[in-house]
Amino acid sequence: MSISTEDRNRIADAIRSAEAKTSGEIVCVLAHTSTHASALNVVLAAAAALAVPWLLMAFTEMTVQQMLSVQVAVFLALAMLLSLSGLRVALMPRRMRRAIAHQMAMQQFISRGLAANKDHAGILIFVSLAERYARIIADDEIAARVPQPAWQSAVDTLITHTRDGRIADGFVAAIEACGNELARHFPRGEGSRGKLPDRIYVI
Repeated sequence: MSISTEDRNRIADAIRSAEAKTSGEIVCVLAHTSTHASALNVVLAAAAALAVPWLLMAFTEMTVQQMLSVQVAVFLALAMLLSLSGLRVALMPRRMRRAIAHQMAMQQFISRGLAANKDHAGILIFVSLAERYARIIADDEIAARVPQPAWQSAVDTLITHTRDGRIADGFVAAIEACGNELARHFPRGEGSRGKLPDRIYVI
């Protein structure tokens, strides 16, 4: 599931339109997955492979050499399977998936320049597809005036559209909702102008 150039342009236009009414900044990030391959895959594959000889000794009459060959084959097969992001995510507990996706969102908040914004008036609209996770993260100044639950309707809209495969529609709707909220608390001043790129980052 991805977005076209036309969809990217629609999202960029929505950001520009929203920021025309506020001094705040809006950054959008779409991640295909937040859960990347790690040493955990190797550990799980190795643990399973270590159990194989005991099972083979109990239920077969294989030679030691044959058992070792099966053990190596099991390790390689599991290591390759666990490297597939879809399977890796599916095997994770929901709480762990959400925690990893949230960590990725916080990293994006920093790396996209929102944390360095001297006006402290920026928000990140983040979606991680594999983890089915969406979040709006507000900078300090915004969080002090607008509680996190105020963004929930925008998050719900984003999740609903994304679940239906309409990613761009979800982002556009969320941007409009967030822009209205920002305009209410951070109206655009005479010298206000956006400093961050008006675009969606796909990672």
